[in-house]
Amino acid sequence: MCGRKTLTKDKTEIIKEYLQNTDNACFEWNPSFNIAPSQQTPVLIYKGGRTIVPMQWGLIPFWAKDRSIGYKMINARSDRLTEKKSFAPLIKQQRCIVITDGYYEWKNTGLGKRPYFIFRKDRDFISMAGLWSQWQSDRDKIIHTYTVITTEPQQEIAHIHHRMPAIIPKDKIEFWINHTRYDKDMALKLLIPFEEKLNYYPVTYFVNHPANNSSLCLQRFESETPGLFLNHSGMTILKDTEGFTF
Repeated sequence: MCGRKTLTKDKTEIIKEYLQNTDNACFEWNPSFNIAPSQQTPVLIYKGGRTIVPMQWGLIPFWAKDRSIGYKMINARSDRLTEKKSFAPLIKQQRCIVITDGYYEWKNTGLGKRPYFIFRKDRDFISMAGLWSQWQSDRDKIIHTYTVITTEPQQEIAHIHHRMPAIIPKDKIEFWINHTRYDKDMALKLLIPFEEKLNYYPVTYFVNHPANNSSLCLQRFESETPGLFLNHSGMTILKDTEGFTF
C-alpha cells in the first residue's frame, strides 16, 4: 500500500509541470515531507481542461453516511477497481493524478518495520494514478477526496512491499485524466508497474509520526553505524548495530 508520501516542490513548480496556464490553479501549497491520510494535497483532474484542486486523502464515496470511511480507502487495488462499488462508478469520469515526488513504504524485517523512501533518480515529480469523489456532509459542506491506486511492484522494490502506487508517465497523463477523449478501458491499461526504475533507501523512524514534517523525514538511516538517531518524536535514542531501537 501507499500510506505516506511527499510533495517537496512548491506551487510554481507544480503549475509549470501540470498546467497549460494558471487560470485553473486555485490552490495553495507549502512543500511537505510527510503527507498522511486525511491531509489535503493538490490533485490534478480534467474539468474542461487540466485543473488542480485541493483534496483530502482517503476517498469518501458520495453515498457514505460517515466520513470516517475515508481512512479505510486511502488505496485502491488496480485489479479490483471494477469490482468495488466505491471505485467502479468513478473510473469513467473521475480519474485523477495525485501529485507527489516520493513516497514511504515500511518493510517488515521480522523484528519490526523499517521505513524506506522511494523516489525517482532525478527527484522529479511522481504522478500517481487516483480516483476522486465529492461528498456532502450533513451540514451541506462539500468535501473532495481521493484514493491512490496501487499495482504490482517493480522487481527491485518488491522486497520492501508487495504493492506500489500506479505511476502514470508524463506523456500518458492526458490518457488517464481526460475522460472526454479516452475511455476507461484505455485508461485501465496504464495501471502497470512504472517502467522507469525507482531509487530507494531506508530512513529513520522520525517519519513514523505524521506531525513530523521536515527534511529530517528524508534522513538516510545508516544501519552499519551504531550510535544515536532521531526517533518519531525527534528525540535521540540508542540503536543497535542492526538498526533496531532499544
